[in-house]
Formats: sequence, C-alpha cells, structure tokens
Amino acid sequence: MSRIGVKPISVPAGVEVTVADGNVVTVKGPKGTLTKSFNKDMIIKSENGTVTVARPTEDKFHKSLHGLTRTLIFNMVEGVTNGFSKTLEIVGVGYRAQKQGKNLVMNLGFSHQVIVPETDDIKIDVPQPNQIVVSGIDKQAVGQFACEIREKRPPEPYKGKGIRYTGEYIIRKEGKAGKGSKK
Repeated sequence: MSRIGVKPISVPAGVEVTVADGNVVTVKGPKGTLTKSFNKDMIIKSENGTVTVARPTEDKFHKSLHGLTRTLIFNMVEGVTNGFSKTLEIVGVGYRAQKQGKNLVMNLGFSHQVIVPETDDIKIDVPQPNQIVVSGIDKQAVGQFACEIREKRPPEPYKGKGIRYTGEYIIRKEGKAGKGSKK
C-alpha cells in the first residue's frame, strides 16, 4: 500500500477544493486558484474538509499514480495557502542582479545585460544585488522558472562563479598543477 497515497489531505479554512467530471481538481484559496486534470482511473473525493485519493486496482501503473496524485493535490492546497519560493545566489566579481519594473536585469560577465521578464503567476524579488527570490503558487512553475534563471550562467567548477540555488553544493575541480611539477 502506498504510504503517501493513503494519507488524507486536510483542507485549511479559506480553501475550497472541487472535483469535477474527469478528475479535474480546482483549488481556490487566498493566494489564487489552481486547476489540474488527473488520470481518470484515480478515485478523488473531497468531503468534510479533507481530500482522499484511492486507486481502483493493485496494478503497477495505478500504484505509481496513487502517491503522485495525492502529492500534486497537496502541493496545490499548499500553494494557494502559503505559496512556494526558491532563492538563488549570484557568485562572482561584478555579477549582480536588479529589478527594473517587471524585469530582472542581471550582469553576468557577458558583454550585454541578461533580461528576464516577470510573468503573471511568477513574482521575482531582489533583496540584495547577489540574491534572487522566485515565488508563486504553482510549485512546478516556480521550480522551472528558477531553473531557467540558473541556466543563464550555471556555476562553473573551478572558481564556483555563476548562479546557484541557496545551499547548493558545487563540486570544485583543482586548477592546472603548474609548470615543472610533473617529474
């Protein structure tokens, strides 16, 4: 039995979960509304302030969907209640970011500035010139947007310069050994 899939999801006050035909789940909360369609085989019920997910058979495919469906619905409820955020750090001499209107403008050692526009569901904040905070209600969209910002200048292994997630460990390489050291 799935240990995650059988847990009921408690719906906090102020959040409304509706399950329509075809397993289309809509979650409305104080931060916004999320809608997602799930596999038609899964049994999703919303009653008495809890949401439960069950599977029709012990088939391997249904087992794999059980925990996934429950986790995705839980993340929807969490997103409209508290939201999600990812923090990125910029490391390097002269590397910095700033917010200009709805655009994130970054100096990353290129001959030009890198400009990333803010979207409707993703908000960008720059509390310090070397820190970027990406936030929103959809966990997948926040992670994808943070990944796209990180791709602009991924951390390099010799000096560690670039954009990285806060707390991310970069495997460092040793530089050249120098002339005359191989004898």
